[in-house]
Amino acid sequence: MGLPQEQQAAVKQGEGHDATAPVKKIPVETQPGPGQILVKINWTGLCASDKSLLHDEWAPFGVSMKPNAKGIAGHEGAGEVVAVHPDVESLWKVGDRAGVKWVVSICRECEFCTNGSDELQCPKQLNSGFTAAGTFQEYCLTDGRYATRLPDGVSDEEAGPIMCGGVTAYTACKRSAVKPGQWIVMIGAGGGLGHFGVQYAKAMGMRVIAIDGGEQKGKLCKDLGAEQFIDFAETKDIAAKVTEITTYGAHGAIVFAASPGGYQMAPALLRPGGTMVCVGLPADPTVIAGAPPIMLALKRLNIVGSVTGTSKDVEEALDFTARGLVHPILTKGSLSDVDKFCKQPSF
Repeated sequence: MGLPQEQQAAVKQGEGHDATAPVKKIPVETQPGPGQILVKINWTGLCASDKSLLHDEWAPFGVSMKPNAKGIAGHEGAGEVVAVHPDVESLWKVGDRAGVKWVVSICRECEFCTNGSDELQCPKQLNSGFTAAGTFQEYCLTDGRYATRLPDGVSDEEAGPIMCGGVTAYTACKRSAVKPGQWIVMIGAGGGLGHFGVQYAKAMGMRVIAIDGGEQKGKLCKDLGAEQFIDFAETKDIAAKVTEITTYGAHGAIVFAASPGGYQMAPALLRPGGTMVCVGLPADPTVIAGAPPIMLALKRLNIVGSVTGTSKDVEEALDFTARGLVHPILTKGSLSDVDKFCKQPSF
């Protein structure tokens, strides 16, 4: 059977807060270009970054969806390879399962691509839903040399969210430098990124203190492996509570919540030598991640940023799911639900 000539896609219309992504019929690019594969998207996740790009929330930072994205967001795709360019026939065949990530391709030649650890800083990278058409469509072209091969034991619906949300949480845990048996605090632990973070940290041997609001979030975090839960709405002095639990403060803190309060709070939760990992991206450009220099100096604190993960990080993150240790909690819908989900409070 041949490939269809048309497909359904959620395509951005309008600008700013009132922008929408209604489903439209668009052509299928049935012939992959040099180095590309065409993937039939069986599952795509919806990331908060997609909402930010669709609604131009990062425009104050100079980051807006580019024309090459064709108005199609999405970067947590998983599905089946249906066409392969001859350049990459040694890597892929029709019927293989592939994942499409935030980073679609890299140049493989610059210093960042060749040093073995910083490929995400490649200045020529392409990004799903930002500088290349994303996964909110039925068929998606992607770079065959950078797409992720999905392992047996990981379904498409679990693999999709790991392409961004999962690997982002996993990489943040690694960036925290927290060792097995040490304490890590997760701010926004009951959210999309946070619920991944709790699971990865637990599987990596860390002792997790989850911070979020409400009894329901508390139960979720405990069920996922958090040793302690702090309700920010009920606890007046969160830093004192963390010190009570840990004696000297946490070894690491990850800010998953894109809120000013999370960034203001995090440094005070750390013990001397601790590391704060910045992950959540507030739309407000005035939010600063940091602390007074005297606190940073006297406590020798580390403040680092973390965004998604390398191709190798994605493979490692998927392996936790293949071994039954980490699973996304899914709310299912269709392409026509993109606008509805973007309006939910969790985004």
